[in-house]
Amino acid sequence: MSQSELSTISQPELDTLSARLEADNLVERKLALAALRDVPAEQAVPLIKKVLDDKNEQVRSMAIFSLGLKPTKECYGLLVDILEGDPDYGIRADAAGALGYLEDPRAFDPLVRAFYEDVDWLVRFSAAVSLGNLKNPKAHDVLVAALDSPEVVIQQAAIAALGEIRDTKAVDNILNFAQAEDWLVRQRLAEALGNLPTPKSLAALRYLAKDDHSQVSEAARISLKRLESALPES
Repeated sequence: MSQSELSTISQPELDTLSARLEADNLVERKLALAALRDVPAEQAVPLIKKVLDDKNEQVRSMAIFSLGLKPTKECYGLLVDILEGDPDYGIRADAAGALGYLEDPRAFDPLVRAFYEDVDWLVRFSAAVSLGNLKNPKAHDVLVAALDSPEVVIQQAAIAALGEIRDTKAVDNILNFAQAEDWLVRQRLAEALGNLPTPKSLAALRYLAKDDHSQVSEAARISLKRLESALPES
């Protein structure tokens, strides 16, 4: 259900949720936050803001995630401030991820800065994932740079994101991972190549379709079927 399809919540119901968000009981605050999924964004965000600085990290994390799913004029600024200023790397990573869900094109620059400048790998991972969600082709340089990361999960994120932005210029870069030791890297490669219609992609997918790991070979077969219909052989 989209935000526009959600029914407006009455003021007494909002007051009840607001009070639950201030409860001493942690479970009560979590349940109140979860209940906001059925509240329209304009009514939900003022309540979400009440717990953005909650003493419990899980509540803060849930609140930040919620901002990515409840787009209002405020959400972008709130998330960028958290991404750029919060001392907790987990919270900064949550903000980077939420910006990807928000899909606000203005998030491109803050996410690029976070990838290059944040010292924690988890934040950089979330930034790479979200750059894929934004589907901005200008992410080519940062995502290709991410392929050289020492963290395998960042390599996975970059490969997937290059597929999301349909960056055919990066095919040669990601094909270097066709024999990666980590099967999840090979699976991400197979999935990404399904969005990158080039002859090299077809050849690589035929190779990956014979991979020893069933999830890699299955992903390759699915992508191969998609590409063979989109890119008929001459």
